[in-house]
Amino acid sequence: MKPLPLPIATLPLAALGIGLLAGWSLFVGVSDVSLATLFGGGATDQATQVLLVSRLPRTLALILAGAAMAVSGLLLQMLVRNRFVEPSTAGTAESAIFGMMMVSLLAPGMPVFGRMAVASLCALAGTGLFLAILRQVPLRSPLVVPLVGIMLGGVITAMTEFIAYRQDLIQSVRAWETGDFSAILLGRYELLWLSAALTGVAYLAADRFTVAGMGRDVATNLGIDHRKVMALGLVIVSMTTAAVIATCGMIPFLGLIVPNVVSLVRGDNMRGSLPWVALMGAGLVLACDIAGRLVIHPYEIPIGTMMGVIGSALFLYLLLRRNGHAG
Repeated sequence: MKPLPLPIATLPLAALGIGLLAGWSLFVGVSDVSLATLFGGGATDQATQVLLVSRLPRTLALILAGAAMAVSGLLLQMLVRNRFVEPSTAGTAESAIFGMMMVSLLAPGMPVFGRMAVASLCALAGTGLFLAILRQVPLRSPLVVPLVGIMLGGVITAMTEFIAYRQDLIQSVRAWETGDFSAILLGRYELLWLSAALTGVAYLAADRFTVAGMGRDVATNLGIDHRKVMALGLVIVSMTTAAVIATCGMIPFLGLIVPNVVSLVRGDNMRGSLPWVALMGAGLVLACDIAGRLVIHPYEIPIGTMMGVIGSALFLYLLLRRNGHAG
């Protein structure tokens, strides 16, 4: 399908839309935070504290996590050369959760950056195992790749939950498996700025990732060290996934849906697509979180549940759409 041309002004307009969603997110919740309680005659210190300590960090975390996971999905799809792969369908997220569980079991006092480092190493190992399995499996259909990843993730999850059940850590594992931003406060989201920095690195190396996505032979002929580029990409994906899971838990299907939708409009050039992927990922997470806070107000639905419902439906649509085109 030929990419649809977009006016250059649409990118700032998309950023403006994200800003409006972020502004809306600041005023949605149980506590009364509004312009009147912040700046009007009825201004209160409580409203200001809720805004600065809870609502603003939560909104920033939503933007950073959404953009980072969407970009990680795009990067993993380029490296694996398959449109149906993302951290939660390649064993990456499940391996990161396994790492978090092992740290809680063996070194519960480890600082948060140490936890993320261990989770990153486990995520890298899980993704490497996924790639090693793919080399041994005949890939007669592009659907085989995500199926292998889902089965691998299922095995890792079963092992994680078995150990967690025996060690009374199942509640912590469930928290990491379900994305939830309700506990995000000032001082508990700053790890996500690292994922923003890694997203910037991915943008700087976007052209190399695009070439690497064409295959080892093409990349070598164009003077690109395919192995180093693959290693850099997998490190970025693993560290980003670990940072998001350590902060707010797993957000399923985000890295699968957003890159596929953007590719229909922008094509497969990573440098041109990456800003759109980041903005759309942030916007989708913001929208799902706001909806989750409004549907059963004053309670809220975790964003992992919201994205699971929306993402699984869109995943099935993409599978059926690809299958229909193949036929």
